[in-house]
Amino acid sequence: MDADFAFDRGPDAALIADLSADLRDAGYTADAVRDAWGPLADTAVGHGLHGPALTALAGRTDAAATLARLLFLGVGTARDAVDAALPRVGAAGLERLALARIDGDEVVPQALLRPQDYGGTGGTGDAGDTGEWWIASDLDEAALGGPLPTGHVLGVGGASLTLAGLQLTTPVERVLDIGTGCGIQALRARRAAASVVATDVSERALAFTRLNAVLNGADGIQTRHGSLFEPVAGERFDRVVSNPPFVITPRVAGVPEYEYRDAGFAGDDLVAAFVSGVGAVLAPGGTAQLLGNWEYRAGADGLDRVREWVAASEVPLEAWVIEREQLDPLAYAELWVRDGGTAPGTRGTPGTPGYADLVGAWLADFAARGVTGIGFGYLLLRRPASGAPRLARYERVTQPLGDGLGAHLGQALAAFDALAALDDDALAATRPVVAGDVTEARHHLPGAEAPSVIELRQGGGLARTLEVDPALAALVGASDGELTAGQLIDAIADLLEVDAAALRADLLPRVRELVFTGFLRLA
Repeated sequence: MDADFAFDRGPDAALIADLSADLRDAGYTADAVRDAWGPLADTAVGHGLHGPALTALAGRTDAAATLARLLFLGVGTARDAVDAALPRVGAAGLERLALARIDGDEVVPQALLRPQDYGGTGGTGDAGDTGEWWIASDLDEAALGGPLPTGHVLGVGGASLTLAGLQLTTPVERVLDIGTGCGIQALRARRAAASVVATDVSERALAFTRLNAVLNGADGIQTRHGSLFEPVAGERFDRVVSNPPFVITPRVAGVPEYEYRDAGFAGDDLVAAFVSGVGAVLAPGGTAQLLGNWEYRAGADGLDRVREWVAASEVPLEAWVIEREQLDPLAYAELWVRDGGTAPGTRGTPGTPGYADLVGAWLADFAARGVTGIGFGYLLLRRPASGAPRLARYERVTQPLGDGLGAHLGQALAAFDALAALDDDALAATRPVVAGDVTEARHHLPGAEAPSVIELRQGGGLARTLEVDPALAALVGASDGELTAGQLIDAIADLLEVDAAALRADLLPRVRELVFTGFLRLA
C-alpha cells in the first residue's frame, strides 16, 4: 500500500467536484468509451488485452479518448493532453488526488477511474433507476504488466455487478456493506437507504470508497475499518450486503493472499462465519444478501453445508440460497491462480513462473478436506420479524438470468409473506393474474394434435422455465383477475371431466409456487 495515498487523509471535496465536472464535460461515459474503440476491442479489454483498444485510439486527441487511455486503460499520457481534457483539475489535480503522478511531460496513472452504467437493461438496478457512476480502483494486471499486489483494490467486476443487481430495491433506513472494496455496493445501497455503513479490512479500500462517494455525489456513506461484524458490534441494520472475500485459498507458504478475495479463513469458513453471525446485526425483518462459495466434501451436497450454517446461526434465520454453478477442484484452482495474474504457459509462451506450483497447492488443500467440488451462488437471509423462520429454500438455477433481479427477489419475499397468511380456502378465493413477462411454448410430436410438452417461460427475474400439465397451463392462461383460483379450478375440472376436489388439492400447492416465483400475482 502506498503510505502517501492522498485521499486516505480525507477527500478534497472541492477538487473532486471539479474532477466530476471535467469528466462530465469530456463526455467520459461508458457508451463513449465503447464507441471509441468498438465492440471487438471492448471484448478484448474485458479479457485483459489492451492492444486493440490502444490501436483504435491511436491518433485521437479528443478528451474522451485521452481519458480512456489514461484512466480506463491505465496508460501513460502526454501532460498537455491531460490538461486539455481536464481543464479544471489538470494533471496537477490528479496528482494531488493520488490518481496519477507527473513524470516530466508524461502523466503516469496510479489508479483507474472508469465509468460504469447502473440500472436499466443489463445494469445494476431496475428499469427506471438508471444512470452512471465513475469508479476509482487500483491499476489492474494489464496496466501493471504483471501479477497484482496483495493489497490490490479491485474495480467493478462481474461478481460486484451481480450483487449490485441482486440488491433489494425496497426503501430502508440503514444498510451495512461488509467488505466494501471500491464501494460499488455502498453506492448501490445508498439509492434505497437513508444511510450506509461501509466496512473493510483494507484502509486503502475504504479510501477508494470515500473518493467514489464524493465523486458521485453520494452523501450518507460512512466508512469503518475492521473485519466482518466487529466495526458494528451492538448495532442493527435493516439490510446487510456483502461481496465478501470468499475465495477458498490454501493457507500455506508461497501462496499469496489478496485482501480483495482472501479473508484468511480455511476452506469455506468465511462464508460460514458470515451466515452464522449476520443475524446479530439484523433488525427484526432485516435481510442480508451476499455471494459465496461452499465446498462439496466426500460426495456430501454443498447446499446441505449451507443449511448447516443457517441452522448454526446465533439468531434464527430464514434462507433462500441459489447455487449458480459448480466447479471441480482443478477448474477452481486454475480460475483463481489466473485471477491473481499468474498465467499458464501456452505454445510459444512460457507463462508465469510458479503457475504449476500454485495450482498444486490448491489441489493438495482440497484433497486434504476431501473436496470434490465447489459451489458458487447467492444467499438471501432474513431475520423473522416475529415467530419462527418459515422460508427455507435451497435450489440450483443455472440458466441465464433476466433483468430486474433486485425487484424480483423483493416481490418474491412479499409474495411468500402474503401466501403464508392464506390457507387453501383463502388462496382459492384470490384472483390470480399472469405476470406480463410470462410466455407459453407447446411442443408437438409430428402429426400429434395434443402437445407432448407445455412450458411456461419467464422473461425477467430468474428467467425460469417450467414444464406444466394441461390443467395448470389452462389455469395460468385464464388468470386475468376476473375469476378466483377456485372458480378457475372448478371450470377446468368440468372441462377435463375430473374430480374438482382432487384437482384443487393438486393445483393449489403449484399455484403457491407460481405466485412465489413470479409467474402469477394475486390481484
